[in-house]
This record gives sequence, structure tokens and C-alpha cells, in this order.
Amino acid sequence: MQGYPKAHRNRIHGSDKSIQKSRIVFFRAAGLNFLLLQVLFLGLFCYIFGSIWQQSDHIHNMNVVFVDYDSGGVLGTAVRDAYKTLQGNTFPTLEEATPERFTTPGDLREEVCKIHYWAAIYISQGASERLANALLGGIATSTYNRSNALTFIWNEAIYSTIMDSDISGSMTSLSSAARIAYAAANGTGALQILNATDPTAISVFANPWQLSNINIQPTTQGSRLIYNTLVIILILIQEFFYLGTINGLNTEFKIYHKLYPHRIIAVRNGISLAYTLCGSLCVAGAIWAFRGNWNVNYNQFGLTWAIFWLFAHLNFLWLDVFTIWTPHQYIPTIFITWIVFNVTSILIPFELSPRFYRWGYAMPAHAVYQTLTDIWSSGCNPRLNYALPVLFVLEVLGLLLGVLGVYRRCHYAVIAEEAAEAAFRDRVAVAMAFERNLVDERRKNATGENDDIVAQEEGKLGDVIRSEDRKLQRQQTKATQDCNFGPSFSLAFKENSLDSDSNSMLE
Repeated sequence: MQGYPKAHRNRIHGSDKSIQKSRIVFFRAAGLNFLLLQVLFLGLFCYIFGSIWQQSDHIHNMNVVFVDYDSGGVLGTAVRDAYKTLQGNTFPTLEEATPERFTTPGDLREEVCKIHYWAAIYISQGASERLANALLGGIATSTYNRSNALTFIWNEAIYSTIMDSDISGSMTSLSSAARIAYAAANGTGALQILNATDPTAISVFANPWQLSNINIQPTTQGSRLIYNTLVIILILIQEFFYLGTINGLNTEFKIYHKLYPHRIIAVRNGISLAYTLCGSLCVAGAIWAFRGNWNVNYNQFGLTWAIFWLFAHLNFLWLDVFTIWTPHQYIPTIFITWIVFNVTSILIPFELSPRFYRWGYAMPAHAVYQTLTDIWSSGCNPRLNYALPVLFVLEVLGLLLGVLGVYRRCHYAVIAEEAAEAAFRDRVAVAMAFERNLVDERRKNATGENDDIVAQEEGKLGDVIRSEDRKLQRQQTKATQDCNFGPSFSLAFKENSLDSDSNSMLE
């Protein structure tokens, strides 16, 4: 193109014999990396799809307790008959308990709050008698409350989309099936006592009850859909990019071979703590700004901020650990794998995944989501006994490995610097030797042939210097491979005097 006139200058043809060997190496490397990346992403896709494969067939692992406080009534019989028709892998398991075990609906709420059951459904005491009286007409009919018959208790804050479909939807289906079972079993008897002259009684006969629900923490806002997906992904990406920025600062100022390791550790952790503090505040603030009518208070906001801070800093540390001990060419694969493993551990409840995926209890994202759910529902997800220890253990391990990594980087930074200085001295020595030889040749040859000899010697000097440069690059590459200094991004904003200050401010 005319705008780039030198784009075709000094080029060689792709089939030129001089690059035959390089061409083979190029395509071999391209093919190998092609294969490795395809295998990696195929494995990640299979892993995340496998976690939700045949999800509906695992719904029976979600248990719901059923209590009939109207012992012996027709409504209890109708619910049992309805469950027999719905029972299967795609429907929650209904476990019937006696009123003596759970004496009040408050006891059932406590069981759901403690996540001993995903939900509870009960029939109110005297519900069958009130329904029979309502069919007779009169005052009993006018005061009949359809909502005071069949009720279920649940907590929508725990995997709200799953709860909506698999719990609330299933309980609604159970109520509808129970209404059909009631009509089939008691239709004739109900017709015999039905007051056909009372429109309200006829209405009760057509629609004997309405399923009520006690939702411990209603969670209907649209943003709930990404609490266990994009929120976690963006936090991980946020920490990765700032880690690259911190590494860029270290490279720009040559910190690893200038400052004492303990000072680097203090400054690095101080900056990361401040950054993750502000970042977690932004995340919590965004959730609260778009919470809609979600009934959460500012105490819960503070706790949400704190747990996001711990999660963000923990991931900053572990991403740094990965970059310390992993060859730099594998860092992108480690990073994307870390994201997929974390998100998969909270995508759906483990009850709906194959048992293999329960190793995800060790992932920080799973622990933080369980803690957040407990905060948002005012303690009605008490899994802190393992969630908080997982987070704190990972935080402490990350700190210890990070400290060791700083010492490792400082050690190899000095080795790299010494190798560079030695290589530079060798290059200068070679150049000086060639210069002396060139002077000798000029003295010996005072004729016009001297110009040709000088040109030849200068060409040889250039070849040797280039050879020394390649040797220097190999030594620097080896030092970098011995200790990975992590992903490093150029600074988006920096002072104009940075280049001069970097050589003096830290000395």
C-alpha cells in the first residue's frame, strides 16, 4: 500500500531455501500450540457443560420436608396422591415428617433456614374441616381463606434462579396435582354437600385452595442472574490486570534488584490491599445500587464489602503465585482454567451436578458465594463452618507463597542483571579487540587496498557484535525462564520523568 512504502523492502519469498529450516520450525510450533489450545478449551467446555449435564435428572437430590398438621384430612391424602404421580428424578424428594417432630410452622422455617431442607410444605391444622364447611355455604363460606390451607417455605436468595424453577415451580405443580387428586377422590362427596345456590360455595368447590409461600429472603431483582457468574469473573479479571500493572511498575523501576525483599513484600501487599479494598467497594456498591426492592440493609452491605475484599485479595495473591511458579507461556492457560473452575463451583448447587464436581468445595468462589448467601439472607445459609476456613487458609497460603516468591524473584533478578553486565563487558572487549586489529591492518596497508580491508574488518566486527547480542538475549531469556516475573503490562499513565527517575529514586 502506498501509505507504507517500506512494507515490501528487503523481503524474501516464502519458499526461499535460506528460511526452509525456520519455516519448518515455525509451522511445527504453530501446530503444536494449535493442538494444545484446542485440547485446553475442549476440556474446559466439557468440564463446565458436564457440571450441568442432565441437571433436571438430579432434582430428586433436593429434599423437601412435608408436614400434615391436618392429620387424617382429605388435603393430606390429596398431596400424598399427587406426589406419587410426580415422584421421580425430575422432582424434589418429599420427606414426610410428623407434627410431633416439627410442632409449628416456625420449626419448619428454622429447618429451611439451617438448610437441612431446600424447602418445607405443610397443611394447616383444620384445613380439611374449613374446606368442607365452606362448601355448605353461609358464613363459613364468606370467611373461608383459600391461602390458609397449603403453604411452603423457601429461601429465594440461595441460587435464586434454581429455587424459582426447581423448588417454587415444583411446589406449584404439586399443589395443582393435589387439587386434581382431591377432585378425583372427593368430588362425589363434595358435590353431595355443596350448596349449589351459593355462588361463593361453587367458587370454593372449583378452586378449593391457593398455594401460599413464606419466602425467607425474596430475591427477584434482575441483577441476581450474574451474582454467581459475571461478578466473580470480573473480579478475577480485575485482579489479573492490576497484577500485570504492578509487575510493570517493578520492571520499569527495576525494583527486584534494588530494594530489600522485605520492603518489596510490604509495599506490594500494601498496594494490593488498597486496590482490592477499593475494587470490592465498587463491586458491593454496584450490587446495592441496582438491588431494586431487595430487602437488604447497610450492615449487610458492610459484610458484603468485607467478604468481597477478602476474595479479591486472595485471588490477587494466588494469581501472583501462579505467575511465580508457572512458566510464562502457560500463564494464560492457568488463568482461564482458574476462572472456569471457580465459576463452575457456583454455577448450580452441587446437588444438581455429578458427585465428581464436589471437589469444588475447595474453590474460593464457592466459599465466598456461600458466605454471601448467608449474609444476604440474614444467616439462613449457615455454611460458614467450612466457607470461612477455606477462604482464610487460601489467604494465608497465598501470603506465604507470595513472600517466598518475592525472595525468588529478587535472587534471579540479580542473576539476570549480573549476566547482562557480564555479556555487555564481553561485547565491549570483543569490539575493542577488533578495533586494535583494524588499526594494525591500517598500518600494514597504506595503499588503496586499505579501504577494502577496512570494510571487510568492519563487516566482521558487526557480525561478532550481533553474535554477542544474541548470546546476551539468550542469557536474559534463561534468567527469565529460571524465575518468571509474571505478566507485565505497560503503564497506562506515567510521569514524563519516569525514565530518569527510575534510575535514581530507588538508589
